[in-house]
Amino acid sequence: MYLGIEFGSTRIKATAIDENYKPVANGGYTWQSKFENGIWTYDLDEAFKGLKMALGGINDLKNVKSVGISGMMHGFLAFDKDWKLLTPFRTWQNTITAKAAEELTELFGFNVPQRWSIAHLYQALLNNEEHIGKIAHITTLASYIHFLLTGENVIGIGEASGMFPIDSENLCYDKEMLKKFNELIAPYNLNWTAEDVLPKVLKAGDTAGALTEKGAEIIDNMLAVGTLFAPPEGDAGTGMVATNSVATRTGNVSAGTSIFSMVVLEKPLSRVYPEIDIVTTPTGKAVAMVHCNNCTNDSNAWVGVLNEAAGLFGATPDTAELYTKLYQKSLRGDADCGGVTVCNYMAGEGITYLDSGVPLIARRADSNFTLANLLRAMLYSSIVTLKIGMEILEKENVQIDSLVGHGGYFKTPDVGQKYMAAALGAAVTCMKTAGEGGSYGMAVLAAYLSNNTQSLEDFLNTKVFKNAEKTTLYPDKETADGFAKYMTEYKKLLEVEQKAVKVFNECAQ
Repeated sequence: MYLGIEFGSTRIKATAIDENYKPVANGGYTWQSKFENGIWTYDLDEAFKGLKMALGGINDLKNVKSVGISGMMHGFLAFDKDWKLLTPFRTWQNTITAKAAEELTELFGFNVPQRWSIAHLYQALLNNEEHIGKIAHITTLASYIHFLLTGENVIGIGEASGMFPIDSENLCYDKEMLKKFNELIAPYNLNWTAEDVLPKVLKAGDTAGALTEKGAEIIDNMLAVGTLFAPPEGDAGTGMVATNSVATRTGNVSAGTSIFSMVVLEKPLSRVYPEIDIVTTPTGKAVAMVHCNNCTNDSNAWVGVLNEAAGLFGATPDTAELYTKLYQKSLRGDADCGGVTVCNYMAGEGITYLDSGVPLIARRADSNFTLANLLRAMLYSSIVTLKIGMEILEKENVQIDSLVGHGGYFKTPDVGQKYMAAALGAAVTCMKTAGEGGSYGMAVLAAYLSNNTQSLEDFLNTKVFKNAEKTTLYPDKETADGFAKYMTEYKKLLEVEQKAVKVFNECAQ
């Protein structure tokens, strides 16, 4: 049995797979970020509580052969030489590093998004933050958990590509960019360089240590000391694995709290685009990533409100069933949502150049304001910003042979898949394991430790997904035309969103 653990944005999840790479057990814990002192953060003590709760859902943990830790990419965790946390965890949701990201992008000739760890590090320098001189390590959530369990300060190459630009030829941090960064920060007279504080890069198939006695104590000895660990990977890399999208010309869309598409490139893009991140697969191949901070957070909040309304009548619907019925209800809405438009921005959005968000609903006076149209508008809004970013790849003539969807947005059969196909103008495939997401992909990477005599692509094709159950939906003209009309209205609503953000921010001051 192999085990994957993912620290996602809304759930900490453990998935066990058997020798045939099929899911056999899941455990989970629900958590959420908090907005404290102007920073989106998570309580790290809660991370370990959630880890133990997730592991509690898996039987026969002593029979686990290997484990992998995955997590939401990017962000900033800074520690001193004794691994004492120097500042609260700054998550990918934060849009507080604009100046640093802009300067580094210009310096490197390579897009550095605000979410990336190196942008957070440099912004802290620009801010002259007190902890800078004490830094000995910076890392990601997945890599930090991995370190505490194994004692190994390492990171998977896909996860590393959300910290600092990667050289896909040499499978390590880009040496020329490291040199440029170190020269940039030299005037600060620090006692560290970028190489000193970044974790060591490993690729899929490498052994990344084993569970120590100290690590076992952290998780109440639920796993056996000596259990092997795969390199910790980010949710982008595990999503690629979970959807068999690690070969060139393949792509996937991960849609949950955030949404991003990943397309494995045949060749570099013609120029730098601030909307496109260049990251890597778990084996180091260059990938074009369109990342949007906002996807289902707003619609999830509305599901909670509707659940509360049901409670007024004594109803206590099962949460999973409630989501399914509401998603299915959206199919009865008008193809263009009948004049109802939703902006789902609960956080800032780099694609559309907003540093913070205010969720909005707008409707024309003559709109067909029904539950179905409201729900459909919410689900459309969850993917419109991704479409705006993907239009850049279309102009670059990036070829995609297959596009696979996974994550909570696709869990209700035929709904999210139908809308995504219409939005992107491409066939979208979902596998039976799509709803398992990153924890499943991480379990597969853990299994690859014992099967790394062939390439990861061949391992996935010939063993993991050889007989995978999957469904493919193609764009239908009515939905595609309706989505295009909705998108036009959405872009107009963004002008209102910009004003709303400004007004609400002024009110908060």
